[in-house]
Amino acid sequence: MRIGVLGTGVVGRTLATKLVSLGHEVRMGSRQAGNEKAVEWTREAGAGASEGSFADAAELGELVINATAGAVAVDALRMAGADNLAGKVVIDVSNPLDFSRGMPPVLTVCNDDSVAERIQRELPDASVVKSLNTVNADVMVTPEVVPGDHTMFVAGNDADAKRQVTDLLESFGWPRERVLDLGDVTAARGMEMYLPLWLRLFGAAGTPRVNIHVVTG
Repeated sequence: MRIGVLGTGVVGRTLATKLVSLGHEVRMGSRQAGNEKAVEWTREAGAGASEGSFADAAELGELVINATAGAVAVDALRMAGADNLAGKVVIDVSNPLDFSRGMPPVLTVCNDDSVAERIQRELPDASVVKSLNTVNADVMVTPEVVPGDHTMFVAGNDADAKRQVTDLLESFGWPRERVLDLGDVTAARGMEMYLPLWLRLFGAAGTPRVNIHVVTG
């Protein structure tokens, strides 16, 4: 599959590297083609890896992953172009964290809205699926680094889009039975508001390799 990854940070590079290793053709997008981190990543990732602008990555991708910061995600996808994203699945892994006042961070959007919903409103012809934002980057692509059973979430308005994302998660190593569908895209509010608790769990555990397991009685 051809996949566009928007963002050159740790999350974007981790996801893009995993996707190339699985045999996908991946283009990493940034504000301008030739981004230093993106160029370095293409050299390291090898065959199947390329870089360009947000629009270049969105145009190539049959599926697109938003791995930009939550505060700038809508702007990044606007630069990617609604026409380039129409009819495609957009996986939003961003979080609305603002560290400008130090730790702990505050949320730039919460309660009655989410980054994922804002992206879906910006891209009405795309299918936005929120996922992977509740764990550290290495856990996203190698869930076995956290021992035992633990849970990944998906949320979005389109059932087929969520199935496609679940297939991709399974290829990362997430057992299908451990992927929990939380419903429509408004469920992204809770997924994003979980992050302050995740940061506290990280601090208490002394490692970012932490996740939760949903059990029912």
